[in-house]
Amino acid sequence: MQEIFDVLKENGEYTNKTATREECHEKGLWHRATVVVVMNSKNQILLQQRSKTKKLWSNMWDVSAGGHVLVGEFSYNTAIRETKEEIGLDITEKDLLFIGSSCSTKIQGDIIDNHFNEYFIVTKDMDISKLELQTEEVQDIKWFGIEDLLKRIHNNYEGITDKTGCWTCLAKYLETRW
Repeated sequence: MQEIFDVLKENGEYTNKTATREECHEKGLWHRATVVVVMNSKNQILLQQRSKTKKLWSNMWDVSAGGHVLVGEFSYNTAIRETKEEIGLDITEKDLLFIGSSCSTKIQGDIIDNHFNEYFIVTKDMDISKLELQTEEVQDIKWFGIEDLLKRIHNNYEGITDKTGCWTCLAKYLETRW
């Protein structure tokens, strides 16, 4: 199924136009994305290792789940859908805590990825060995301690994706609570 996104202006306003994922990434059209970070009661963060076949950040450790907001979707719908698709975890709107937003641009090869991002925290305890991963997207998942993750963020994204806005928002959230 071809993914269709709402196209936005540089300031985030809707244009009343839509485009495919390919068009957005080829032309650098602004569109929306959602990020979910799962935490547990042990103050650990669940990260996914991106598939080796991904065009961007292959084999890198990344947020728990995330993806593009489809045309007509709200960010919380995307957060719920992507978390289920990528790591097999069922969440609801009530599970989502909005922690911030940012704009990001990533240019790599023939991809120009201009996003308006919204970030959510989900707090859940679970046995991650029981989660079913979407192998085209995710090759592994693992709990990381908050101190370890913050160290990686502050050490030029050591071993994790260089999604600066995402990690900066998460670090700010974590550092004000722990």
